[in-house]
Amino acid sequence: MAVATGSPQTKSGASVPEKEGPVPTILMALVSVGILVFAWSGNSRTAPWSQGYDPLGHWWLSTICATLPVVVLLGTLALFRMKAHYSAFLGLVTALVVACGLFHMPLKMASITAIYGACYGLFPIGWIILNVIFLYRMTCATGRFKVLQESMTGITQDTRLQLLLIAFSFGAFFEGASGFGTPVAVTAALLIGLGFKPLQASGLSLIANTAPVAYGALATPIIALAAMTGFSEVALGAQVGRILPFFSVLVPFWLVWAYAGFKGMKEIWPPIAVAGITFAVPQFLVSNLHGPWLTDIIAALCSMVCLILFLKIWQPKVIWGHEGAQEQSRTARGAHGYSRSEVVSAWLPWLVLSVLVFCWGTQTGKKIMNTPEKVFQSMSAWSTPPSKITNPQIPVPGLNKLVQRVPPVVPKPTAEAAVFGLNWISATGSGILLAAIISGFIMGLSLPKMVVMWWQTVWHVRFSLFTIAAMMSLGILTRYSGVDATMGLAFARTGHFYPFFGTLLGWLGVALTGSDTSSNVLFGSLQKISAQQIGISPTLMAAANSSGGVMGKMIDAQSIVVASTATEWYGHEGDILRYVFWHSIALACLVGILVFLQAYVPPFTRLVVQ
Repeated sequence: MAVATGSPQTKSGASVPEKEGPVPTILMALVSVGILVFAWSGNSRTAPWSQGYDPLGHWWLSTICATLPVVVLLGTLALFRMKAHYSAFLGLVTALVVACGLFHMPLKMASITAIYGACYGLFPIGWIILNVIFLYRMTCATGRFKVLQESMTGITQDTRLQLLLIAFSFGAFFEGASGFGTPVAVTAALLIGLGFKPLQASGLSLIANTAPVAYGALATPIIALAAMTGFSEVALGAQVGRILPFFSVLVPFWLVWAYAGFKGMKEIWPPIAVAGITFAVPQFLVSNLHGPWLTDIIAALCSMVCLILFLKIWQPKVIWGHEGAQEQSRTARGAHGYSRSEVVSAWLPWLVLSVLVFCWGTQTGKKIMNTPEKVFQSMSAWSTPPSKITNPQIPVPGLNKLVQRVPPVVPKPTAEAAVFGLNWISATGSGILLAAIISGFIMGLSLPKMVVMWWQTVWHVRFSLFTIAAMMSLGILTRYSGVDATMGLAFARTGHFYPFFGTLLGWLGVALTGSDTSSNVLFGSLQKISAQQIGISPTLMAAANSSGGVMGKMIDAQSIVVASTATEWYGHEGDILRYVFWHSIALACLVGILVFLQAYVPPFTRLVVQ
């Protein structure tokens, strides 16, 4: 499948961003300039500011107002079918109005926060999607992706099984190794190249990227949760490992049912069970007997290997094609006509990507790249520590430690840090870029040609990058203004039913921020405090925040934009949101029910870590 740069439509039916009218662009530019002006206006140091969680004096009214940015963002996407960058921009403007006008955040501080969020959206998140699409477009331009697509028929021609292998098992490996949008970007790009429709490739990749999320990026969410609650990473990882394995078995069935319906799912239940069980069992064992760090990596590898081996001895009687029709005339495994060396060379760029992403995600790799002076003794004598070059930590002026979180969200007033880490070497996107360059040379492309294709990719995803920046700006602003905590405190008022609604609080946190890690930072302390007041296990509720959060991953705006960009279906984010929304809510409620049972009902209470 070759990509024709500048064409209005790809062969998969994916649309290319349309030209924008001058008026909306001018308006967005003017407001953006205004934010910059407010952020850097005056020379006086910004005074400290304490958050207030009930500015209107009625918690329910303050909560309703706090939801306005999310309502505007998701409503304009799903109901008014606006383009994502317009929706994100309107949501950001609404968040600024709510933060400053209702929650009394100083305008200058709010402007600085918005810029800080935008920078985080571009790096590291936008950096990941940009370089994944760069690699994908190179493989398409050289014809390697067509070979890869057709070589999949050597494993199975059934699209349901291809979906299971790529979106669930392979995607889980990328989640465990790097997270931060990488699995959705990679699997959506692979699925669109395999012939899936853009909506299917986008939505199904999002549904599949749920159960592994809590242990993503070598357990980064669990590590953040431990820092916020004071509980050990091992205990929290073990508790999450007593919640999510049930859904690691369920999600593959759910995924295929969403694609092929109940009958289509029932026809291939054996390999679905193999993929789910061989992921869930290692997920439980590794998280409870070893620790959270390698849980996803080991579980995903087990799932991929076992599924491929099982498909060598079992294939469905009826083979599904891409049109959703059942094709009985097709053989289970096709003869793609390529030599082994051609198939290997087609998969080699993705193998290089997998290896480098894994190396970039390990603690040893990050230590070497971020703090080389701790690894190489000779560097410790340098006048400028190498870490200041490879991983500069930049405190955000006018924001760092000037926002105070106050009880009951935290036990005592706590200054919120705001430090932008420019880890330009150890960032996952940098590892992906290196993989793309190595793969480009392997595919016979010259460096000047790759530079041209990279800049073409930047232009191709320009609206996606703007959208991700605006959405992260909105999410960061809700955090520092206290808007998120107001919504969280509303959940904490549910009393005996808090285990259920506290789980949904984690779902809300990920839907707002796009990150299970960020949700744990936002609400981890609140979960602990609320659980202690109600008299249930604080470890359970802290783990429930992360476990419930994984189901919010499929509807967060950042992930939706990543999926639409990877499938070249930009402008249809509202369609993707509508496709996955009820799946997200239903699965989050099921996690909430399980947590409720573990809190109160024997024998489920035995699953709680003591």
